[in-house]
Amino acid sequence: MLDFNTLTEFSHTYCIGICAFLVPANLLTTLQTGILIGLNRPRMQVWASAAVAGFWAAAMLFHVFTWFAIGVVMPPTYILLGMAIACLAINIWAVAHPSSMMQLIKVAISAFRGILEEARRKKEEVISH
Repeated sequence: MLDFNTLTEFSHTYCIGICAFLVPANLLTTLQTGILIGLNRPRMQVWASAAVAGFWAAAMLFHVFTWFAIGVVMPPTYILLGMAIACLAINIWAVAHPSSMMQLIKVAISAFRGILEEARRKKEEVISH
């Protein structure tokens, strides 16, 4: 049986270690989900990645809520809360509507290529003068 007092105490005692693991885990697994969408990988791979990322985001939400429960209201708690919600939302979006995420990724890639092309063109102009 889960003892929430023990879990909360663990969360508070090992806060730095928990955050040091959960922040990169959230960001990297959410990035992986986006990459899988961008590469048009099979739906099951995207779902698996989103499930893992969702687990880390839920763990971060629980960790932050344990701090809110004892009245700790500081910028890092809100930053971590926002990051967890954003990661969770992105992964839900990837599962619920991958085609719109794919369109956004394509637009972002084409814009990035345009910026790189413009920078290359300007560099060639500077070198030729």
